[in-house]
Amino acid sequence: MRVYELAKELGITGKDLVAKLHELHHDVKSNPMSTLTPEQVELARKACGGAPAAAAKPAPKPAAPAPAPVKESPKPVAHKAVTHPAEKPAEKPVPPPPPAKKVIIIRGPVIVKEFAEQLGLKPNQLIAELMTMNVFASINERVDLKVAQQLADKRGFTLEHEKKVVEHKPVPKPAEKAAEPEVDRSDDLLTRAPIVTFMGHVDHGKTSLMDKIRHSHVAQGEDGGITQHIGAYMVQYHDRQITFLDTPGHAAFTAMRARGANLTDIAVIVIDGVDGVMPQTREAIQHAKAADVCVMVAINKIDLRNANVDRVKRQLQQEGVTPEDWGGDVVCCPVSAVTGDGIDHLLEMILLQADMLELKANPRRRAQGYVIEARLEAGMGPTANLLVTRGTLHVGDALVCGPYWGKVKALINDQGIKVRTAAPSSAVKCLGMTNVPEPGMEFQVYPDERLARSTSEERMAKKRIDDISMPKRASLDDLLRKPTGPEKQYLSLVLKTDVQGSLEAIQQSLMGIKSEKVALKIVLAGVGSVTENDVLLASASNAIILGFHVGKENGVASMAKREGVEVRLYSVIYELLDNVRDAMVGLLVPISKEAVIGHAEIRQVFEISKKGKIAGCMVVDGKVTSRARARIKRDGDVAYEGSVVSLKRFQNDASEVRDGQECGLRLGDFSDYREGDIIEFYEMENVAQQL
Repeated sequence: MRVYELAKELGITGKDLVAKLHELHHDVKSNPMSTLTPEQVELARKACGGAPAAAAKPAPKPAAPAPAPVKESPKPVAHKAVTHPAEKPAEKPVPPPPPAKKVIIIRGPVIVKEFAEQLGLKPNQLIAELMTMNVFASINERVDLKVAQQLADKRGFTLEHEKKVVEHKPVPKPAEKAAEPEVDRSDDLLTRAPIVTFMGHVDHGKTSLMDKIRHSHVAQGEDGGITQHIGAYMVQYHDRQITFLDTPGHAAFTAMRARGANLTDIAVIVIDGVDGVMPQTREAIQHAKAADVCVMVAINKIDLRNANVDRVKRQLQQEGVTPEDWGGDVVCCPVSAVTGDGIDHLLEMILLQADMLELKANPRRRAQGYVIEARLEAGMGPTANLLVTRGTLHVGDALVCGPYWGKVKALINDQGIKVRTAAPSSAVKCLGMTNVPEPGMEFQVYPDERLARSTSEERMAKKRIDDISMPKRASLDDLLRKPTGPEKQYLSLVLKTDVQGSLEAIQQSLMGIKSEKVALKIVLAGVGSVTENDVLLASASNAIILGFHVGKENGVASMAKREGVEVRLYSVIYELLDNVRDAMVGLLVPISKEAVIGHAEIRQVFEISKKGKIAGCMVVDGKVTSRARARIKRDGDVAYEGSVVSLKRFQNDASEVRDGQECGLRLGDFSDYREGDIIEFYEMENVAQQL
């Protein structure tokens, strides 16, 4: 018998049952799918047979609230404190606030447009006044601090640097920390709904399964009028709620995790009962394990005749995922998105896993969470679909999301209904952001707009600096053109092909390119189109994406451009291999090599008063160019080495003089030319190294 079955029979939670068995010195796994021995079942039944005694224990629990009223009895002391604030209204008519209006706080550079607003002027008026001071600046240019000070003094304003404000900012922060500690008290933590993400291979029925759940068990809806682009939805099952993230497979899940946001409590791997484990299924399992979330498996399409649940379980075991009925700890639920079979069991198992995870949050604190998705909508402006993980989000809250801030103007739930608040584990569309944040960004509510705005400004300034200093991603063309240093180089690749056979063939061919100077690293090799997830991975590892007989999914091109990742698609395998080999060579620093292009003999020396001495030469072999370097050989030694300063053919400047032709030339600052000297001309050329 399993833990959850016995717990259901005894009318207690699986967690309480495990705890009782631990008290009886029986080692039982906390997994609700763990199997119990007959001895453990009998002991548990006997222990819970004294359940009347256990039922007596709840009686003391009401006694626990009894002290609560005792704690509330001191609240009259708070009423005494209420009499004191009656004296505080006398502090309101303090005169300092009016003069504060005459102070202009400088945060960063003084911009004409912003400074004009602070002075109460129009930008063109300020520009005209600056021109009278011989300062010419456009609306978006900076103004010198001394000039700004003069303009402020002229109008009775005082300029104060941001540092003076920073000294006053820490004053409210201690109070803020005192009012809301970083660590929530256990008394404030309440059970929250689990957050579940469906992951798996394309066309394995993730969307169909979610649609079936949505239409069957959606909260407050007969037929489930869910706003599709909300990114998440809530369902009601057995008086409890479950939040499902509506993501396109595991790509969005991975993208959020890549940005540091782990939103999911439980990852449900959806597998087609006919196709079995596929490449994207393996990726989904790896991503879920890497994110360290609870993993469940839903074997879909069991209504089809050729569906084989046991075969899928064998494949899962090969991937290191052992089903619970095969001695493992991973819950496997056979389901059908068409008929609805097994869906109730799947939801029960999700809630059971949630109980074992003990998911809790403090709804009384200021809200925190992550952006599921964001966009610019006509008539609404920037909108962000937020998932609240801690606290409660209210209309009117000032929040900061990445480098952007906003004041919540409206909240729309997954039903398309406007709400005033959003509790933990709930998803809402937020209106009122100043800009469109990126998916996966963390948001946090601040005490007031002023603090939120200043935090946003600081982050924006840091973002501008980071954007300027951001290193450029690698490209094949750059690698072919630019040397990158003498140390051992690495070429990272993300490889995607149409079929597994092509993938294996290309991998073997690439690994066959041997080099002691350049190391070839394949970050990811997979089958299917180039996805946004591939772009994120390539961006993180500074890799190049190579595709063979595959295309790009929607949004890949724009993301690749934004992330600075190069995507190259090929239809001929030899072209792909040649480009990779050339790129590896391009990583190596070229060797500078001297190439002799010709020789000339000095036949006569001419002296020109203004230019000094000129060597009249005959080109005996090769050629002479105006860009060449030269060395004069005299009696077997090198008398001079330098570059050609002037090359003439008769009276005209020449760029090149060939074998058998006469010319006049001058080398650097050398003037000791002698008849019979041999001049050797050469050029330096870069020769590519070999692998």
